[in-house]
Amino acid sequence: MTHRLFTIIIMNLTNKIAIVTGAGSGIGRATAVALACDGWSVVLAGRRPDALAETAALAPSAAPVLCVPTDVTNEDAVRTLFATTVRRFGRVDLLFNNAGVGSPPVPLEEFSLEKWRTIVDVNLTGAFLCLREAFRVMKSQTPRGGRIINNGSISAHVPRLRSAPYTATKHAITGLTKSAALDGREFDIACGQIDIGNAATDMTAKMKDGVLQADGRIAVEPTIDVECVARAVVYMASLPLEANVLFMTVLATKMPYVGRG
Repeated sequence: MTHRLFTIIIMNLTNKIAIVTGAGSGIGRATAVALACDGWSVVLAGRRPDALAETAALAPSAAPVLCVPTDVTNEDAVRTLFATTVRRFGRVDLLFNNAGVGSPPVPLEEFSLEKWRTIVDVNLTGAFLCLREAFRVMKSQTPRGGRIINNGSISAHVPRLRSAPYTATKHAITGLTKSAALDGREFDIACGQIDIGNAATDMTAKMKDGVLQADGRIAVEPTIDVECVARAVVYMASLPLEANVLFMTVLATKMPYVGRG
């Protein structure tokens, strides 16, 4: 009992600060709550204040949670997110760079430039803006350093049919992760990526009715509990900065990924 009490006290004294983007639903919500349960102070970022409040209500009552409505495509909003976090908690130890949007299964030649730009702005530019601000804070804080975990996707490796804009952004996230991991070495900043396949969220709800396959069939695909993803992110975040999970793939065992197409 004494040892357990000592462990809890140490955890409280070494509480770390996490920013989770896209925290109002799905993977972001599940991960934010899991981090809070693991003893982190968590800053919830997303476009919808009401959704962030719902996420905050799911965290343990004693967990320090701060909601900061943020449009990750807006440079000033991202700066405000990090400045608010530092003002409240003093530092940033983790960025879960999770905000993203999907794309409808439209034939490539029919995809509008406006929709392309929206997907690129959120999935790629938004991720870059958050990562850039995290670098600025993590390089200057004391103790120096921190961890960034980018949400890639199975689509960072292999595409679905009629998914060129989304797939392009997720392939780009892989390049961003590798570059940030390299650039961060000198400053004790570890950067990794989690690639997720068929976690059960609102975005994947349609899979219960069937998903377009590479051969043109519509087929139901298996999903996994989003908590599996949240636990994986918590594990990645728990490592000392001397260690890094550069890439992790978490997916439904029977989903069409290996051999897809």
